[in-house]
Amino acid sequence: MAGHSKWANIKHRKGAADARRGQVFTKLAKEIMISAKLGGSDENSNPRLRTAILKARAANMPKDNIERAVKKGAGELEGVNYEEAVYEGYGPGGIAIMIETMTDKRTRTIPELKNIFTKAGTSMAESGSVSYLFDHKGMLLVKANSATEDQLLEAVLETGGEDMEQDEPGVFVIYTTREDFHAVSDKLIPILEAKGCEILESGLKFVPQTTMELDAEKTTAVLKLLDQLESHDDVQNVYSNLELTDEVMAGSLSDS
Repeated sequence: MAGHSKWANIKHRKGAADARRGQVFTKLAKEIMISAKLGGSDENSNPRLRTAILKARAANMPKDNIERAVKKGAGELEGVNYEEAVYEGYGPGGIAIMIETMTDKRTRTIPELKNIFTKAGTSMAESGSVSYLFDHKGMLLVKANSATEDQLLEAVLETGGEDMEQDEPGVFVIYTTREDFHAVSDKLIPILEAKGCEILESGLKFVPQTTMELDAEKTTAVLKLLDQLESHDDVQNVYSNLELTDEVMAGSLSDS
């Protein structure tokens, strides 16, 4: 259960981009609202809402904001009616891109996303043109702290997890199938926390089946496009099959 970690490729610089633009609470609130809308306001019977609230708490989102988002999604308070949509596109060098959005007006979102791609000299793609290059999986990013890799692996196998790999020293990525994510994470997270682990991130992600490494110029162009997409208010997550090497990440972070 080892191999090249995909977490850097999946996450890009989204955390830094969101924090820089002050968007993180807005995007978390959208996820909470639509989760409550689709599955109800009780997090005990709504695994997706439970995951969304955990993310919000991890980001230090105020309790009042969380409760207000839940009530808006459940229709207990007046709020914007958001819907989910996933779009596909091509980046410089033929990089495949998946974009998860939550929008109250698709007729606004689509032209604006198309414009971002056009300015980058690329284009959006028809549905299915890119998505076949990705697997939709459940993922948890876990800081082991005092727990050993063997202890983590044992817990993953016992609870029905699919795979585990080291992301960086002391930090591991745990994979589940999309269908089993909530059931596995509900059992796994309490076990890991009891062992002293810290859950850094969790959710359903588009994982590239293989990644592409580009030259420095094209890589810079791709990262610029990804940042522009991620900064759009309607965009929740952006994924690509760009290979982010240590050198690329170092240069990317130094430019932030």
